[in-house]
Formats: sequence, C-alpha cells, structure tokens
Amino acid sequence: MPIFTWTALCTNILIVAAFPILTAVLTLLSLDRYLDMNFFTNDLGGNAMMYVNLIWIWGHPEVYILILPLFGVFSEIVATYSGKRLFGYSSMVYATVVITILSYLVWLHHFFTMGSGATVNSFFGITTMIISIPTGAKVFNWLFTMYRGRIRFDVPMLWTVGFMVTFVIGGMTGVLLAVPPADFVLHNSLFLIAHFHNVIIGGVLFGVFAAIAYWYPKMTGYKLDEFWGKMSFWFWLVGFYLAFMPLYVLGLMGVTRRMSHFDDPSLQIWFQIALLGAILIGIGIFCFLFQFYASYRKRDQLRDETGDPWDGRTLEWSTTSPPPKYNFAFTPRVHDNDAWWQMKSHDYQHPKDGFVPIHMPKNTAAGIVIAGISTVLGFALIWHMWLIAGLSFVGLIGATVAHTFNYKRDYYIPAEEVALVEAQRSNDSGSEVLA
Repeated sequence: MPIFTWTALCTNILIVAAFPILTAVLTLLSLDRYLDMNFFTNDLGGNAMMYVNLIWIWGHPEVYILILPLFGVFSEIVATYSGKRLFGYSSMVYATVVITILSYLVWLHHFFTMGSGATVNSFFGITTMIISIPTGAKVFNWLFTMYRGRIRFDVPMLWTVGFMVTFVIGGMTGVLLAVPPADFVLHNSLFLIAHFHNVIIGGVLFGVFAAIAYWYPKMTGYKLDEFWGKMSFWFWLVGFYLAFMPLYVLGLMGVTRRMSHFDDPSLQIWFQIALLGAILIGIGIFCFLFQFYASYRKRDQLRDETGDPWDGRTLEWSTTSPPPKYNFAFTPRVHDNDAWWQMKSHDYQHPKDGFVPIHMPKNTAAGIVIAGISTVLGFALIWHMWLIAGLSFVGLIGATVAHTFNYKRDYYIPAEEVALVEAQRSNDSGSEVLA
C-alpha cells in the first residue's frame, strides 16, 4: 500500500477520534452562551480551564490532521524525483501510526503555565519530546531516499527540500518549548509565534505548494510554468527566514505577542528585518498566483501528452492527464507499493478489448447547499438573529431530508463509450497501462 494511503488512513482516524471532542465543547459553549448553563464560568461553579483543555484535546491532533497528509505528499515526491523506492517503508508506516497515537498525549504543552503542577507538566513535556522521534525518523527516511539518487530539482522537489530544512528548525524549537521551565519563559512570546509559523508554513503550506505543482498536470493536462514556480519558491523561502527568524530573537528578548506598540527602540531593527521578509513573501505569493495565468497562456507548450510527466511511481500516473471520469478502464492489478513503476518495468500493455460498463456516482449539490445553509445558521446564531436562525435551521433539516429521497444517485458508463475513450487515448499518446 503506498505510503500516502497510510497517511490518509491515519488522518481519517484522527478526524473521527478528535472532532467529536470539538462538537462536545462547542455544544457546551453554546449552552453557556444561550442558556446560561455556566460550564466554563468560574464564578458560577464552572471551570474556564476545562474549556482550554477540551479545545486543545481536539486542537493538537488537529495539527497532525494538517501535516500527516503532507508527509504522504513529500514521500511521493522524494521517491519520484530521486528515482528510487522510498527508503524504510515499514519504519515510515510505524512512525505514522506512532504519531497518530501520541498526538493525543501532548495537548497540555500549550498551557504549561496554567498551574497544573510539576507531575502533569513533566508527563506532557516527555510525551511532546517523544513525538519528535517518529517525526525525525521520517526526515531521515526522506534523506536516505535522496542519498545516491538521481535527484531532479523541479519545483515540487524544491518545495520538499525547503520543507525539510525549515520543518526541522521548527521541530527543534518545539522540543525546546516542550521543556516546562523554558516554556515558562517563552510562553506567550514571539518565540512561540515563530515556532508555530515555522512548522505550519514550513510544513503544511510548503507541502500544499509542492502538491499543487506535482499534481497540477494530472488535474489540468498541462504543467505549471517552471520559471514562475521557482521564483515563488525562492521568494517564499528567503522571505520566510527573514520574516520569522527575527521573531525567535525578539521572543528570547522577552517581547510578547498581541502587542501593537513597543517602547524599546533597540527592538526596531528586528521588526524591520521581519517586515522585509514579509514583503518578499508577498512577492512570492504574487509569483505563485501569476504562474497560473502564465501557465494557462502557455498551456499548449506545457501540455502533458503522456499522462506521466514526472516518470511517476504510483497509479494515478498510469491514466491520461486529466484522467477520464472513470479513472481506470479495469481495476489495476497491484503487485508492488510503487505499482505504476512496477508496471512500466514489466511492459504491461494498454487493454484493447473486453471493456464492461462502469458504475459511477452522480454529482449532487446537496453538500454545497447544506454547507451554505449551515453557514447562514452559524452567522445568525452568533449575532442573535433569531428569525434568520430559525428559518435556516428549518431549511437545513429540509435540505437534509430532501436529499434522502434522491434515489437517482448513480449511472453506468456504457462499455462502448469506455472503448472509444481508450482507443482515442492509444491513438493520441501511444501510452501503455495495465489492465
């Protein structure tokens, strides 16, 4: 099973286990707000810190819900652009599972200063340090995958290398914050802000940029412009370090967050450096957005005729770019984690006949409609617009019930249409896939 599948599986487990906690705390908070039940009001028998605990019992697994899918992205990209099988597949899987479990045992490091006591703080400090071990193991696996590989530094690989350097720095500062005495000094300072952005931007955002550059040709049929992609990467990388490294210094100097004015003029130079970094990041954002326009203008030159522009290793690269609406004419026979790589090495031929009708789900607007009505309901409840809240609640229930009566949810693509699409593909590209 590809490593990306493991990361997706563990992410889904985290979502299923963590989000009911968020549902519970939001329910209690709503009862506090609208019915004066005072679950979190100290003066009336509640406990404000219980709210913070419940939020972070959900909130810290949520951080790993964000980063685990991107770990899968980086694993795919490193293997593809190094031209090698992912190093230490089993250890990567075990590391992912361990991170999934330990992510539930670290939430209290967000508020060591609340007065829980040395025993509680020590436990959560130790668990926070331990969770860095499987994360570090992943970094070493990616590095060993690159070792002696024929590395191609296309845009997705640049984002991946930038991630590894940046995320490691963010991880090390996180381990420092896991030490309760250090956290007592650095909590609520700009050091914490720098650490958070180090892992979220350097991990999640860089991963999203890498994934967009990597899978864009599969979605659209043409690659993103390499020049503007590399411009975006370098402005982002340099700008990030100029913007956030000074915040580490300011945090160590005692500067707290959420302040709009500082009297000490010696701090000014650090903020000015951070401003320069923010400007460079802004240019990087412009380059990233402009590359979509530039790529569209040059789409004929950037066209992907093969369906496999990066010499990929996984099954999505065995289809056309963009893929047909049914993805695969036949269910692929998988004999290896790098299934498409194994297929190419064994010269599997594109199917010529034997096509059957393919069962497909129909599109539905139910999700968008229900989400839209829920947004209106939430806004109305926040501002106590009771009439709008009541109407939207009724509309929400109505839309949900109406969707349950929609029995026309699927259809079949005729075998003749499948044969026509596959024949067209063979004529256009001459590519070969496994049936």
